Amino acid sequence: MSAQRPRFPLQLDKLATTKRPGTIVPSVVLMSNIARQPGPSTLAVPQIVDSRARRADMVAKLKAQGMTDTVVLDAMGTVERHCFVDSGLGGQAYEYTSLPIGLGQTISKPNVVGRMLELLRSGHKGPLSRVLEIGTGCGYQAAVLSHIATEVYSVERLRGLHDRARENLRHFRLPNVHLILGDGMLGYPKGAPYSAIVSAAGGEAIPPAWIEQLAMGGRIVAPTVTAAGKQALVVIDKTAQGIRQNVLEAVHFVPLKSGLA
Repeated sequence: MSAQRPRFPLQLDKLATTKRPGTIVPSVVLMSNIARQPGPSTLAVPQIVDSRARRADMVAKLKAQGMTDTVVLDAMGTVERHCFVDSGLGGQAYEYTSLPIGLGQTISKPNVVGRMLELLRSGHKGPLSRVLEIGTGCGYQAAVLSHIATEVYSVERLRGLHDRARENLRHFRLPNVHLILGDGMLGYPKGAPYSAIVSAAGGEAIPPAWIEQLAMGGRIVAPTVTAAGKQALVVIDKTAQGIRQNVLEAVHFVPLKSGLA
């Protein structure tokens, strides 16, 4: 039996601020609460501009490349991607390129995000239920996931990026997004089971914790190092007959690491 899921929002403050000596307690943030917190921000927030035409152009290119999932396409056409990169890079936000977001990390290309989320949703007519994202980064993919899933748990191991994602997501007011500062290789058992798990970092193998926290019938989409020593996109389905794995195209993601930093 999986651990009892936290009830929101009352237990969040307790979970985020209470710990026993010698233990590390993940910091869990409910985005609907963050949006109402007063006080000045310590991070620069990109200027909000009308990007509808640029988003529409990005979606048109995704369609031209073969994307057909209208739920994912609509979500990516809704979320303002320029709000998740430094203001100096805003002009490149909708181009098909990865961009630096600090601490040696990047925001993935739009077509890579679209591809992974389309794979995650394959076979689903309606929205996904609970989704676990490994590697919050700047928060962009979590924002897109909020439109295609009923609940999103996003784990980030780098405190600087966790804080930046909080700032980036503040004005979006997404009550179904929960940000966790923690070790992504351990997943987040308090939110399990998950209908889907997606990772923005690639390791030597899929961590066992992810398999354990995945619901029956659920799917994992993650970059993984193959026997040839190269990263490839891997899809894992948890079925009554066992675990089924498919290795797809080559990709290049930051390495999956454990611990907090």
